[in-house]
Amino acid sequence: MVFPGYPSPWFNSLLPKYAELITGYSVNLLKGDEVLISGTVEVLPLLREVYRWALKAKAYPTIYVRDPIISEIFYLEAGEDQLEHITPVLRTMYEEYNVHITILGEAHTRILSGIPPEKIALARKAMGPLVSRYLEEAARGEKRWTIAPYPTLANAQEAGMRPLEYERFVARATKITYDDPVGEWMRQSEKQDKLIRDVLSGSDEIRVVAPGTDLTVKVGGRTWISDDGHENMPGGEVFTGPVEDGVEGCVTFNMPQIYSGVEIDGVRLCFREGKVVEHSAVKGGELLSRLISIDEGASRLGEFAFGLNYDIDRQTKDILFDEKIGGTIHMALGNGYPETGSRNRSAIHWDLILDMRMPDAKVYVDGDLVYENGRFRGWDDL
Repeated sequence: MVFPGYPSPWFNSLLPKYAELITGYSVNLLKGDEVLISGTVEVLPLLREVYRWALKAKAYPTIYVRDPIISEIFYLEAGEDQLEHITPVLRTMYEEYNVHITILGEAHTRILSGIPPEKIALARKAMGPLVSRYLEEAARGEKRWTIAPYPTLANAQEAGMRPLEYERFVARATKITYDDPVGEWMRQSEKQDKLIRDVLSGSDEIRVVAPGTDLTVKVGGRTWISDDGHENMPGGEVFTGPVEDGVEGCVTFNMPQIYSGVEIDGVRLCFREGKVVEHSAVKGGELLSRLISIDEGASRLGEFAFGLNYDIDRQTKDILFDEKIGGTIHMALGNGYPETGSRNRSAIHWDLILDMRMPDAKVYVDGDLVYENGRFRGWDDL
């Protein structure tokens, strides 16, 4: 259900500005675009406003509303052939719509906890080819997409925040509290572009050193991408695809993450020639093992990234925010983004986060110290 008192009138008064940011900046809706706008029943107020702005842009919007309980029923009752089946409607959603807008917000953030991990893995694997093809089309500019959050009581609780505190967190992270959100995102974009141009582009090797971590990642020949609020709202990261056999050493991730409703914490991975050869977790180790063994690509890194949104300063257990936390690094096991040059393909793309906001955490690029205490040197002057 949509709770009548939450989000507050203050946040809902920002919805027209938010919807305009999503449609006009994030995906830049154009006349004639076939746009799919999806989300759960909890996010209906924002779905309606985005729909309104899509019509103003002369696009052709379709609303797709999901029910989390139906997802639970599916995983409880579906047989193996049903888990692997791609329905015509789902195929149409990925193949026929050239713009996807997904609004995130849940009534229950652990709806799949207790579901056998192998059932989740089987369904994810079946979706792999469809997702990979979609990402390849997006890399060629044939499709555009974004995901954006809407505050719910469940997400506020998961984040460990009071309801009103959480909605203000969401508004700050997306910059809709500013008079000119688009202008603020353009300034963020300029800083990230300069960081790529002056520090990261053309580099061959990145070394990350932190407690429990000494990892070397080869990135020579790969392209760095700036996430500046287009594919993700909020944005605030720069990322690339590591060379598939070019990751060596160990990393200990110090932030817990949720995968399909299951919390996995204290993940430690050791790589040799790009592949995970040792892995452990303080919590959720069984699911970790199953994820890594889904396919060949699941045991390699598809993404390496720096979080640069310093308006996001705390963990929420929502990867949309957490991977952008200013002062963090995240790495994704599994599918890489083709536009980075990554050739890693997998049914999963699972982000893990390393908080670097500590005195003994450093990053070296081709042997030069460029990052410490959670910031690139000179970041504030970019």
